[in-house]
Amino acid sequence: MINIIKQAAEVLRKGGIILYPTDTVWGLGCDACNTSAVQKIFELKRRREEQSMIVLVSDENMLAQYVVEVPEIAWSLIEVADKPLTIIYPHAAGFASGVAASDGSAGIRIPKHEFCVKLLKTLRCPLISTSANISGAPAPRSLEEISDEIINFVDFTVPRSCEGRMSGKPSSIIKLGINGEVKIIRE
Repeated sequence: MINIIKQAAEVLRKGGIILYPTDTVWGLGCDACNTSAVQKIFELKRRREEQSMIVLVSDENMLAQYVVEVPEIAWSLIEVADKPLTIIYPHAAGFASGVAASDGSAGIRIPKHEFCVKLLKTLRCPLISTSANISGAPAPRSLEEISDEIINFVDFTVPRSCEGRMSGKPSSIIKLGINGEVKIIRE
């Protein structure tokens, strides 16, 4: 797995797009701070730029680097989450254009998936995590469910051997407000 992580990180550092397993479903990923790489994913997915994308970070320290102020309740939610949980934070900072929503918020998840965590720690920057499908199509739960159009577009495909444990469905999403408001977006 170490060589695969090194290969994937090198592609990402050069502005490439990878196809990789996450804690939820198979995803398309790029450096979340690289505007041209993010644009490539929007184009591939045929997704409107107003639809922000989820970002993965390795841990609480990386999270704090990209959110101006992490609401106190977020730490508790992260600690007690027993399934993949994306939190939409107000006032994200440092991401490429198109990653954060028009109100400055961004959906961020700390995965509990061996491959993702090791890749994020090697890369040392946040990673886009959007399902490996054209917008509107079902999210792929296995490598076999991914269209040839997606597979042929990416610069690197992580082997199925790194798949690990995936939930097979998108993460839950909770939006946190500046004053501690909590809104469930997707269960």
